[in-house]
Amino acid sequence: QVRLVESGGGLVQAGGSLRLTCAASGRTFSSLTMAWFRQAPGKEREFVAAHNWRSGINIHYADSVKGRFTISRDNAKNTVYLQMNSLKPEDTAVYYCAASFSPTSYLNSRQYNYWGQGTQVTVSS
Repeated sequence: QVRLVESGGGLVQAGGSLRLTCAASGRTFSSLTMAWFRQAPGKEREFVAAHNWRSGINIHYADSVKGRFTISRDNAKNTVYLQMNSLKPEDTAVYYCAASFSPTSYLNSRQYNYWGQGTQVTVSS
């Protein structure tokens, strides 16, 4: 069983930065593909970024955040981060941390077995 707890959300002006943190329980963290998804009001949950450690470092980003967001992980601390720079009002959403041992598609939220409770990010214009 894996438990995920996010933190770091908040209110920021457009152009600003936030760093989200996801702390995971359990001793198998390094085997997990870790990802961030987000869901805005009235919209479906969408992929943001993923970090797969097992076969070398594989990192993927949604086109909408590429160049602005950075996903990283610290296996010693069982923690994954999402550094968000140059934030835009359209980045406003609840951000969720997700984990899976063997997703066949890192983009598909249904491939992730474990989810955090979410943290709100609001970007004002």
